[in-house]
Amino acid sequence: MSTKSFQEVVRSRQSVRQFLSTPVEETVIRQILEDAQCTPSNCNTQPWNVHIVSGDKKKELSKALMRANEEGNHTPDFTFDMNSFYGRYAERKSEHGKTVYESQGIARGDYKGRQQSAAQNYNFFNAPHAAFLFMPSFGDNVRVASDIGMYGQSFLLALEARGIGGIPQTALGFFADTVRDVLGVSDGLKLLFGISFGYPDKRAAVNSFRMGRDPIENSVTFHR
Repeated sequence: MSTKSFQEVVRSRQSVRQFLSTPVEETVIRQILEDAQCTPSNCNTQPWNVHIVSGDKKKELSKALMRANEEGNHTPDFTFDMNSFYGRYAERKSEHGKTVYESQGIARGDYKGRQQSAAQNYNFFNAPHAAFLFMPSFGDNVRVASDIGMYGQSFLLALEARGIGGIPQTALGFFADTVRDVLGVSDGLKLLFGISFGYPDKRAAVNSFRMGRDPIENSVTFHR
């Protein structure tokens, strides 16, 4: 049982990009899922549909994702345009990419190295488990997606509270059809993103940095 305060949990969480192969006990995973189940949602609809992959099924899915990535067989349920960010949003995106690649010794012009680094998403950064967050489609999907985002944060903090690492991955949503095919998920459920999770490899250089946050004055306005 964690003795961390909420402030310690939320401020110590980071996106882990290299994991130990040690599996998390199923009883612990169930506790994490029970914590995440307490997430609020619009009208208490609880729209999350979560699929946890481990063991042989994870290996099968990883191979399928790697193949789909190599073939460029993208089937996202939702659009994502890296070039649509502007201003400070684009600056933060660039700062993040630069930090991640430099931690791995990948130079700015090393496009092959960058591609290989990005492909690590599809072997789940060696994590023993991954959670795929599916959702039903209602209206323009914005409210449902916001519920799934809140669920994802609850899940990540429940991991951190137990000394387990995780990383939310938009990249896993780029191959929604592949994931549905391997896991036998209905076409009526849309894949928003996935979370690889397990015990962090604390010796890995890619886990040695922490991304900064802008001061709250950049994003909060007080009205009195």
